[in-house]
Amino acid sequence: MNYAIFQAINGLAGRVDAVDDPFELAAVWLIVVLFVVAAARAALALRRRQYRQLAEVAATLAVAFLLGSLVGAFGIEQRPFQSHHVHQLLAHAPGTSLPSDHATAAFTLALAVGWFLDRSWGLVLLAGAVLVGFARVWVGVHYPADVLASLLIAVIAVGVVAFAARLLRGRLAVGGS
Repeated sequence: MNYAIFQAINGLAGRVDAVDDPFELAAVWLIVVLFVVAAARAALALRRRQYRQLAEVAATLAVAFLLGSLVGAFGIEQRPFQSHHVHQLLAHAPGTSLPSDHATAAFTLALAVGWFLDRSWGLVLLAGAVLVGFARVWVGVHYPADVLASLLIAVIAVGVVAFAARLLRGRLAVGGS
């Protein structure tokens, strides 16, 4: 099913350059835009002295990076272009496909900003993250399951940090009384 969905998406690629170009840009550069948007929200958070929330966003990114690295270390699935005929629109080094680092970073940033800082900014970032993930499949460097795994990693990272932060605040409240 993963490959069938991949074929349905990637099979549309390589036909019209004017359609491919935005997906190529999104697959590579949209992550940079998302980090710039998140940095703007972080600057606002600094002005508002939301230090705890910023630390939670940073911790979430660190947890997601560690989880992504762990999952990637056990990855056995090669990238689509290594084992199938695909419309590969971007040059990419061979290697394991799961998870998509771009999608993991994008989803984690979106969910962390949305959960810890500002839901509306998080929703904007989430729309961009979905586009990054879709574009990575469109250009032929990831399977849809790689992108879904990235989303799952982001959700787990937010959950771990939210749980740890709540636990820590509870202990500080008890210890401080």
